Amino acid sequence: MIDLDAVTRLRQEMVEVSRQIFTRGLTSATSGNTSARVPGHPEQILIKATGKSFGDVEPEDFILVDLEGNILAGQGKPSKEIRFHLGILKARPEVQAVVHGHSAYATAYVTARGELPVVTAAAEAGLNKIGIVDYAPPGSVELAEMVIKAFADLTLKAAVLKRHGFVTVGENIHRAFYLADVLEDNAKVAFLLSQLG
Repeated sequence: MIDLDAVTRLRQEMVEVSRQIFTRGLTSATSGNTSARVPGHPEQILIKATGKSFGDVEPEDFILVDLEGNILAGQGKPSKEIRFHLGILKARPEVQAVVHGHSAYATAYVTARGELPVVTAAAEAGLNKIGIVDYAPPGSVELAEMVIKAFADLTLKAAVLKRHGFVTVGENIHRAFYLADVLEDNAKVAFLLSQLG
């Protein structure tokens, strides 16, 4: 059964957070996607539709699916990264939301160095560690499997995908966004430290 009020409220929250993600430069154009469990209905997930920009999403740009990816309500096609969103949510019942973006510093640092050290106090407190996922084509089964495997570590809250972007998880969509912001800030500081020697 679909709780229309809960879905409507969550759609509005996801619009607000998506626009913040875009404003903060954590993704560009139509790239990136978010998902979140409907409060009180952990088996129902809202996920961004494919081809929609975080900068101008509307409530109807989030599609209601079940944990198997079946569409329950909404128009359009779910994000091509739906496999790893649902895989993380299945494997981690405590996770309520997933954010995937294409931030420049985290992506560049990990692609160049193969790692991303935790260098800021905020990252140490909020993330503790950062997972690294090797490259596989966006939207592929291979990529989804690698991301899901990384987040099988129950303590992991953030991972960077080589040549691609990042994934963060949280107890709500706001927290997952905040951790994405902390992750990118940490990457900027790591980059500056590497330049300063």
